[in-house]
Order: sequence, then structure tokens, then C-alpha cells
Amino acid sequence: MKIKNQSHKIGTNLPLNKAKRKGKGKRVYQNLHRLAASLMILQTVFLTTPALAQRVRDNNLSYSQFIQKLKRGEIAKVELDETTNKAKVTLKEQNKNDPPKEVILFAQNQDLIPKIRNTNVEFEITSSLDHSTTVGVIANLIIILLLLAGLVMIIRRSASASGQAFNFGKSRARFQMEAETGIKFHDVAGIEEAKEELQEIVTFLKQPEKFTAIGAKIPRGVLLIGPPGTGKTLLAKAIAGEAAVPFFSISGSEFVEMFVGVGASRVRDLFRKAKENAPCLVFIDEIDAVGRQRGAGYGGGNDEREQTLNQLLTEMDGFEGNSGIIVIAATNRPDVLDSALLRPGRFDRQTMVDYPDFQGRLGILEVHARNKKIAPEVSLETVARRTPGFSGADLANLLNEAAIFTARRRKEAVTMLEINDAIDRVVAGMEGLPLVDGRIKRLIAYREVACALVGTLIPNHNPLTKTTLIPRGQRQALTIFVPDEDGLITRNSILAMITSALGRRAAEEVIFGETFGDSELTSIIGRDIERITSLTRDMVTKYGMSELGQMALEGQSQPIFLGNSSGESPEYSEKVAAHIDAQVRTIIKECGERAKQIIRDNRALLDRLVDVLIEQETIEGEEFRKLVKEFSQSSQSKLVTSS
Repeated sequence: MKIKNQSHKIGTNLPLNKAKRKGKGKRVYQNLHRLAASLMILQTVFLTTPALAQRVRDNNLSYSQFIQKLKRGEIAKVELDETTNKAKVTLKEQNKNDPPKEVILFAQNQDLIPKIRNTNVEFEITSSLDHSTTVGVIANLIIILLLLAGLVMIIRRSASASGQAFNFGKSRARFQMEAETGIKFHDVAGIEEAKEELQEIVTFLKQPEKFTAIGAKIPRGVLLIGPPGTGKTLLAKAIAGEAAVPFFSISGSEFVEMFVGVGASRVRDLFRKAKENAPCLVFIDEIDAVGRQRGAGYGGGNDEREQTLNQLLTEMDGFEGNSGIIVIAATNRPDVLDSALLRPGRFDRQTMVDYPDFQGRLGILEVHARNKKIAPEVSLETVARRTPGFSGADLANLLNEAAIFTARRRKEAVTMLEINDAIDRVVAGMEGLPLVDGRIKRLIAYREVACALVGTLIPNHNPLTKTTLIPRGQRQALTIFVPDEDGLITRNSILAMITSALGRRAAEEVIFGETFGDSELTSIIGRDIERITSLTRDMVTKYGMSELGQMALEGQSQPIFLGNSSGESPEYSEKVAAHIDAQVRTIIKECGERAKQIIRDNRALLDRLVDVLIEQETIEGEEFRKLVKEFSQSSQSKLVTSS
């Protein structure tokens, strides 16, 4: 009675969650007990049921058959087994190799033994070992062991689930006491300005007294801003590899959960661990997932995200200072970040990681060419000049594709042929099947050569890289110009790009339209028309390069979920809109007429270049310009001779 009272008293003092788990465990035990009883009953049934019923019937004799054969003298030998209460009967007529027949006897057999002795049959009484009890005990033990193993697994799983529930608000940041990323600053190229600023951060961590001696404070945070693939995460890995301090790395999306308060709890736990290991680095990748503007969009912001952001703002610069903790964050969308997150004191430095220039691309190519077999004749400077606008990730992918082409072609080293094919693969897509010779191939050749010829002859246009009839991606043919290196776009360069793009339609109208009519105009020009219309409209409404004057009639488009209105009304009247449409139409018409005039004036050169392109299927930029120059000189010499 005392034991029951004590257990009852202990049970009432248990916490609520432990009591619930105890009740659940009791129910689980009851269910397992019922299952065990059912299995034991089934086991008994299966053990007592004959497995080979037909075979047993063929080898058995009934008790009456046994008595009849005994009376007729057909039995040679009888063995009685007292343990199993069975008789083994050997008949006179059966073969010696056949097993004896079995007879199941009654419980009381007082008259059987005298009958056997009266017939003078060989008679023997034996006692065999009974294994049925042992088999039953072993089977029951196996079932019990299986049930115990299942119970242990259920208990462990429930304990693990309860532990995960308690750790739900813990930070999921990866922690390394000294991050061994295998990447140093000498492995990062093309972003020298960003490297210098971040090398200073490493010096802050390694030698803080160098700056604190003159009153300088360690920056709290550094925000890396730049397009995708420019090396923001690579810089963070380099900092982790250079600085001999603890390193925490986490993605911004790992803070956000569907339950309110979990993200804020993870932020608190992250900075608590960082304080315990200060000085240290905390790297948050894609911080825009948690640092978006608060209260933006319809119906307010996400309450969970806002609480997480508020906690992050407090931890970075609140009432308590986080001395020795430097937060490095990366994003390619700084326009969506909350202004409170970007102020000094939280992210003191904002480092721009932009596309590399020529020297930067050359350095990146040299870094990624270290572990690849490059042929001696390959000039990385030539590759760097052909790839303006490529990011670091694009250049790494370029050399990797070139290495794949080399292995596929069973070559020893990467040559310029593989690099050129890799550039085309990255720019335009996978190579398709060549066009079949015919009228369609000649039409496409005239279109591409006209675009390349207009772009070559017109001033202020980017130089031609190549023109080819080999399909790539969704394009049936390709004409590539090298983009401008400095990124400065003038009015003449925009007009040159529009005129060159309209060269394809001009070829259709001049070469085929004048002969066959408008039926030869194709729909392939649709993509070019969309691009030149957008470019021309930007000239008029954004750049002030028209007769309407220097007025920005249309602003930069912004996402509607950043506090902007969903339907942006134009900032001008209908009369101004009509003037804009008229200016766009006039510019495109003038550029189209100019392209037609260039094609008419150079019709013989165009025909010759088309024949060369159909024969070779690809003309490189240098060869194209050489052919144009040779034809122009020969034409001038003919004019001089005729005069």
C-alpha cells in the first residue's frame, strides 16, 4: 500500500509533457501485449497443423485398419511409442526401403498388447524424445525478442522526436573552429577592390590592436553586393580560409519557418554561440530571404519574417554590443533589403562585386586553368578579350566545357577549337544538326550575312566575332558581336545596333521581297523586332536621345511587392504618348532604310559572302573583315582601271 501511494505521489509531481509521454508509452505497451498474444495463438495453430497433409495420409493407417490387418496376419512388426502414443507398423507385403506405417492410438489401449502377442507378431515398446515443447518455447522466445526490439525502436524514435522538438529553435549554422575551405585570397581573381577590403577585415580579426590603438573600431558587418556568379560566396570562403578564427555559415532561408518566433529564436541562438567564440566570422548567404523591407506588399509583410529581421537588427546593433563578431552577408538584390539593415552600425561597408574587366577575366582564367591541361598555343588573353560580360562562374564553366569537349574528342590537351566551341555553348546553347542545302539555307545565310555586313560597315558598331549557319539552342543560325568593354553606350552605338539587327529584315525585303514579294518575309525576325523596339523606346523615354528632349518619361520598373503600386500609371499625357510612339517609329524606319541602302550598295559583296558562308558554314570575324577589305580594294581598282 505504501508503494502505491509513493508511486501515485511521484506521478502527480511529473511535468505535464512527461505524464503524456508516460500515458502514450502505456498505451503502446498494451497494444504490443495484445499483438504478442495474437501471434502466440497463431504460432500454436501453425505448429499443431500438419504441413504435409497429403503425405501424412498416404503413410498412416487408421486404428480399425490396423486391427483388421493384425487379425489377417498381414503385419510383420509393431513398435509402440509411449511418448507420442503412436504405433509404427511394418507390413509383410511392403518393400524393405519403405518407411513403416503410423497408427494413432487411443488414450486407453489395454486390449491392444494382448491382441498383438496372440498373433505372434514381432513386438517392441519404445519411448522417443518429444521436441514439440522445445520448439514451442523457442518460437515464443523469438516472437518476444522481436516484440522487444520493436518496442525499443519505438521508444528511441519518440525520444528523438521529442529531442528535435526541443531543438526546433536552435540555429542551423555550420560551425568550424578554423574553416578549412581550401580557398585562399590567391585563389580569387577579378575582384581586386573587394579583396583589398576583405583582407582588411582579416587583419582586424588577427591583429585588432593595430587599429584599436588609434581609436578605430572593427566594422560590425560587410555586405557583398553583385550579380550572380561574380564570386561573393567564393570571397566568404577565402576569408574563412585566411582568418584563423571560428567561422559560422548559414543561408538566409534557414531562419524562416512557418511557425512564428522560430526564426528569431535561431538568430538569438546563432549570436549567442558567436559571442561564446568571439572573435569570429558569421556568413549569411542570400540575406534578402530574411532581410526584405518590412510592411511591403499587400496586406503587410510576413509576421515571422519581420520578427526574424527585427531580432537580426537588434543583435547586430542593439543595446548590447557584439564586440569581435563580424557579419558578412551576400545578396544580388540590394534593392529589396530593409533600410534599417543597410545603415552604418549594422553593415558599415557595402562592397560591390561586379563583373570582371579584361584583367580580371584574365586572372580568373589563369586560376581555373591551373588544374587543366591547356595546349601551349592557347592564348588566355584572346579568350579574355572574347568574353566581355562573363562572370567568374561563366568563365569557370567555359573552361570546364572546353575540358569536356577535349575528353570527348580524345585529345591530350585543350586547344582553341574546344575553347571556341565552349564559348558558343555558353553563349547560345548546344550545337544542333547542320541545315540541309536548299532554298531555306540560302535564305538564312543571306539574313545572317546581311546582319554581319551592316554591323561591319556601319561606324560605332561592336566588332564581329563570327557568323555561322550551325544551329545552336533555339536559333537556326548565329551572328555574334563582341560587346562593348567599358559599358558606355552612346546614341550612335545604339543606332548602329538597331541598324545591324534590321539588316536581316532588309535582306529579306531587298534580296527576296523585291523578287517574290512580301511572301518571302519570315517570322524569325520577331525576336529582333522586340529587342530593337525596347531599345528604341528606352532611347526616347529614359535616355533623352530624341526630339522630345532630355526628359525621363519612364522610370525604372520596380517589383510590386516592395511597396509599389501594381498598375503604374504613365507620367505623361496621351499627347506625349503619341509623340513617343511617333519617335520610336521614325527611328526604326530610318535605321531600316539605312540598312537597305547598305545592302543595295554592297549587293555583289553580299552574294560572295553568302557563297563562302554556305560552303564553310562558319566565318570568323577576322576572316569576314578580311574578305570585306579585299573585295572593297578590288572594286576600287576596277573603278580606277575603267576610268
